[in-house]
Amino acid sequence: MKTTVWLASVAIGSLMVPVTGALAAADTALAHSEASEAAEPQDAKNAPPAEIFSTGVAKGRDRLDSATSTSSLRATEIEKFGARSLAEVFRNIPGIRAEAIGEGLGNYTIRGLPLASSGSKWLNFQEDGLPVVEFGDLNLLTPDSLMRFDLNVGQIETIRGGSASTFASNSPGGVINLISKTGDVEGGALQASTGIDYQDYRVDFSYGARLSETVRFHVGGYYREGEGPRDNGFTAYRGGQIKFNITKDLPTGYIRLYGKYLSDRTPLYQGVPIAVTGTNEDPRYSNVAGFDASRDVLQGRNISNYVIPNGQNNLTRFDARQGINPTVKSIGLEAQFDVGDWTITERFRYSDIGGSVQIALPLATAPAPLLMGALGAPGGRLRYANGDRAGQLVANPATINGNGLLVNNMLFNTQMKNMDNITNDLRASRVWKAGAGELTTTVGLYTSRQSVFNDFLGSSIINDVRGGGNTALVDLITAGGTQLTQGGFFNFNGTVAASFDADYQVLAPYASVNYKVGKFSFGGSVRFDRGNVEGQAFGYTIGATNLPTRPVDINRDGTISPAETRTTRFDFNAPSLVDYNYNYVSYSASVNYRASDSLAAFARYSRGGRAAADRILLTPAINPVTGRLAAGEDGYDAVTQTELGLKFRKSNVTLNVTGFLADTSESNLQVTSNAAGDTIAVLLARDYRAYGLEFEGAVTFGGFSLTAGATYTKAEIRADRTQPQFVGNTPRRQPHLIFQATPQYSTDLFTVGVNVVGHTDSYTQDQNQLRLPGFTIVSPFLQVRPADRVTVMLNVNNVFDTMGIVEISQGALPATGVVTGRTINPRTVSAAVRFNF
Repeated sequence: MKTTVWLASVAIGSLMVPVTGALAAADTALAHSEASEAAEPQDAKNAPPAEIFSTGVAKGRDRLDSATSTSSLRATEIEKFGARSLAEVFRNIPGIRAEAIGEGLGNYTIRGLPLASSGSKWLNFQEDGLPVVEFGDLNLLTPDSLMRFDLNVGQIETIRGGSASTFASNSPGGVINLISKTGDVEGGALQASTGIDYQDYRVDFSYGARLSETVRFHVGGYYREGEGPRDNGFTAYRGGQIKFNITKDLPTGYIRLYGKYLSDRTPLYQGVPIAVTGTNEDPRYSNVAGFDASRDVLQGRNISNYVIPNGQNNLTRFDARQGINPTVKSIGLEAQFDVGDWTITERFRYSDIGGSVQIALPLATAPAPLLMGALGAPGGRLRYANGDRAGQLVANPATINGNGLLVNNMLFNTQMKNMDNITNDLRASRVWKAGAGELTTTVGLYTSRQSVFNDFLGSSIINDVRGGGNTALVDLITAGGTQLTQGGFFNFNGTVAASFDADYQVLAPYASVNYKVGKFSFGGSVRFDRGNVEGQAFGYTIGATNLPTRPVDINRDGTISPAETRTTRFDFNAPSLVDYNYNYVSYSASVNYRASDSLAAFARYSRGGRAAADRILLTPAINPVTGRLAAGEDGYDAVTQTELGLKFRKSNVTLNVTGFLADTSESNLQVTSNAAGDTIAVLLARDYRAYGLEFEGAVTFGGFSLTAGATYTKAEIRADRTQPQFVGNTPRRQPHLIFQATPQYSTDLFTVGVNVVGHTDSYTQDQNQLRLPGFTIVSPFLQVRPADRVTVMLNVNNVFDTMGIVEISQGALPATGVVTGRTINPRTVSAAVRFNF
């Protein structure tokens, strides 16, 4: 019955010419955005024109008439940041905490909501008003892996809190929406860019035009390749995307067909060894000998081809250098038109999502003698399994490479067989005359299906710590001469061996009302989310102990080595069933007071939900026999938020200030470390509270302009059913202050400025012992326009080469003096030339 309802909704939406939720006024916003690229006239009047905002609201309206906290970044401003990834773009949005490590599989949260797992659990990432995937924290498939900023993007709209919880499913924290250009302005651009001090070669193009008075199109994309900003030792970046759309303008709206093809390989920079001295409260971090934490990687040229059993128990060759390698093929329809007094907006998109992820996740980093003893080879020897020292014995393991370190890495291999997403959002709005005011009503129906069909394969490997992309695998040999590893592998799928095959179906009717009378606007909205999850799971995830193993002749040499005895294979006769439903209600109520043309105040109270996705598969949250949720589990987490805000806007000044209070309940699987520093997984059941103040502003005087934002947050663990000792602590990696600013000066000939982002100290883990230092990143930029339609750009990202550490696995200062941490990219300089036509 659920499938029938969902298919009926899609069919109805398709007949009405599909489209979705956030774009009722996106064409208006984009027309302004694209026109601003050609010419950006300065309004000399005191009261500027209305800024129409459409993401996460029922109907596009002036921001000062909307009780929401919103931001908008135009493409012409984003290109000045020198961003190398979406995370480096999103960290310029007030309230957003983005751990900008690389491109894809980033960690994001908002306004102090907890970052227990990776991805963006509380934020909904959208393209043109529809989510790219239904859940932002799918295992090793976060939405930023499936999106790219390029010349196709006209602007990025963001809504924080507020109505986001009722106008999009699984988005209680907010929505970030990349809005594409649609050919309103005829012309295009060709851009070539390259790294000056690192290897990166990229070509972008974009073109839009009218085919007739009522038909327009836009097409664009990019291709790039190179080693990237770190010393991988091989071409780690390779691929690109192409997007197109064609729009037919109607007397009362439009119809649009659009598509996208993305195939782009990028590395994932996991944790690396970092030396630490001092105390928990005042630690001092530095590079270990022969290895730069910001530039070097543990997954270099020598960790490449290997053979393990695949998800069907068949021996298969894989290439670890593939990194994050998604493939997305999507097609969508969008329409908006009037039927009588009603405005109908419909969106539909189907995305065929596949690919793979190959990463090396450190399980333990320690001095070589210590790690050798822990793995059963105390007093033993080391021999290089590959690289330029292949076959050589290490003279003294305690001084190997001058740092004496070994790493027990999990070579994590994820094969995404079917991660397809299909989404439909149909809504109808009408404005009624009601007494002395206007009543806007909206009703809608959202349906989606998210497939999660993938294999997780995790083998334990042993490697040294060496810079320049030269990290190599090593074999462990006991004091008695027994070789415990095979080609550097300690086991084959003996750390993780899991396979998920489940479908998540969502049915969510929603409605809103907004009554505007005089200077007041009163609003309310509600959304009913019903989810149905069906499928099965096999195997064991990270944190499981005593995985059942059997001997397998991996290298087919006729003998079974000790490492080959530790091979895990799937038992397809013993599935863990998945068969449960969940239901939750989201609602929001607000009042907005437009005190004058330039000043408004608002208050809002909201409750939103976020359904659990594959993070709870193969955990005690689901009964493996019945597939039902375990006792006490409801299949979703809830967030309640209170907001109070002021907005001020003049022709050259914009100021927005919002106070917020958020209470969150969460069940999640958190990957952390134990007292010994080893990677483990813990099932959380917690309540959090966060409150604070968010500021955003912009000032323009002649050729000078300044945009800035800052968010102060105080967060606390209020209850913990599994680890009560953490109650009262600050959640891990939660700084009190995050900030961003971009001052610049522009003339007809050039634009010069600097982008500054940063945050204060936090704690590495929830026990609140070891400090994670804050940092500031300064990135200057220069744009020169030597001739008409020609722009030359120079960007320096992280000009002071700050070693910004965003994550450390250990919760306290280790006796070894070495932690495992992830860092931002080092200083990189890039240049580009663009030809507009």
